[in-house]
Amino acid sequence: MENDPHVDASKILYEPLQGEEGNDAGEISSNDNVTPFAKAGFFSTMSFWWLNSLMKKGKTKILEDEDIPQLRQADQAQTWYLMYMEQMSKLNEKGSSNPPSMWSMIFSCHQKQILISGVFALIKVITVSTGPLLLKAFIEVAERKAAFAYEGYALTMALFLAKCLESLSERQWNFRTRLIGVQVRSMLSAAIYQKQLRLSNDAKMNHSPGEIVNYVTIDAYKLGEFPYWFHQIWTTSLQLCLALFVVYYSVGLATAAALAAIILTVLASSPLAKLQHKYQTKLMEQQDTRLKAISEALANMKVLKLYAWETHFRKVIEALRKEELRSLSIVLFQRGCQMILFWSSPIVVSVVTFWSCYILGIPLYASNVFTFLASLRIVQEPVRLIPDVATMFIEAEVSLDRITKFLEAPELQNKHTRQKGNDLELNLSVFIRCAEISWDTDPSSKATLRSINLEVKPGDKVAICGELGSGKSTLLAAVLGEVPRVNGIVSPQINA
Repeated sequence: MENDPHVDASKILYEPLQGEEGNDAGEISSNDNVTPFAKAGFFSTMSFWWLNSLMKKGKTKILEDEDIPQLRQADQAQTWYLMYMEQMSKLNEKGSSNPPSMWSMIFSCHQKQILISGVFALIKVITVSTGPLLLKAFIEVAERKAAFAYEGYALTMALFLAKCLESLSERQWNFRTRLIGVQVRSMLSAAIYQKQLRLSNDAKMNHSPGEIVNYVTIDAYKLGEFPYWFHQIWTTSLQLCLALFVVYYSVGLATAAALAAIILTVLASSPLAKLQHKYQTKLMEQQDTRLKAISEALANMKVLKLYAWETHFRKVIEALRKEELRSLSIVLFQRGCQMILFWSSPIVVSVVTFWSCYILGIPLYASNVFTFLASLRIVQEPVRLIPDVATMFIEAEVSLDRITKFLEAPELQNKHTRQKGNDLELNLSVFIRCAEISWDTDPSSKATLRSINLEVKPGDKVAICGELGSGKSTLLAAVLGEVPRVNGIVSPQINA
């Protein structure tokens, strides 16, 4: 199962957060120290009761490595990498000429968890939006306008239930989306590391070790944060619409002024979002260039010391770091401008709305004024989150493009390597009959090696001798299947 990318990962994938006792995911691992979350029931999952054992242990002593339980089978990187390979094979079997989109790949692997967390996000938005309406009802009860005798008690119970649902749904939303983020990060990190082992020589020139580290530590991390912000994209819009509906219920036509102020704020931020996408891409490229220079300097430190080039390379790296800091300062400045713009918008919205009420002659009472102020507080949250949502979406898009480009890089082609067929080849560890061996894929280019005939029997000790540049490494690379152009037969049997 570990080495077969076509294993049906859904058979071993634990359905997260379903509340089923004794799920197979907790029984697959031979280690008894598996997190209680693997066997948590519905109420334990909703209330996070399964954390109590770890909390009690941490109360009595400092937690050690052996005290931390192991992940469920469903949260391990191996499981999600198998799922990734399974989805890739399914999409490739459809025969599409275009490579599968990474967005669709992530969603197809996590669609059920994303939908469940979206339900909790919807419940949270609805319960938050009921607050101003309950406040208006409380004020009317205080003004002796109760609809029935025990309306105050009923409103108190409704407010209590609404706040309980809001707290519960918000915490489940945060936990489930963060869990999806960990799974996405594990899947992408495993895919990146596996891809690194299969990169062709030309692709290795375009993707340095420093860049690959960036793909795992920065790009995969940002994509792991995106599932939480994905729901913020539509919940922000929904919460804003519900809040404007409550504002219209309170101040009537003056809502148009508040809506106009919000639209102008969003339009004013759109140029900043485009610039931020541009400079964010530039910043990531500069980080890759700097890490590549540092990796080359460290890998060739002996040469640097021998020729006393330390000062020159230090100045080069410092210059690259200055360029990176300049782009970083521009990105942070643009983000700061967006934050100032959106954090000041609630004040502008309230001022514009009250002036509109004065001009239109809309009467203001305690009930509609307090309802409007409570609704404005609901409006503040989505409006203030707009720059954060835009920033995370831009960063995730940039990171996904970089990872997709890396995962689509050319791989080593072993199409010229075949198993031995006749009796002569069965007795050989290495058998080569090649007219040409070349690192250049262009057939018209000059071959690196010509007319290679090599037979190595099991147990033979073979030494390949020659001057510098004569092709010794190329011959060994051809045996390993790393040379892109081979005109002939290469049949290695490494296990012999």
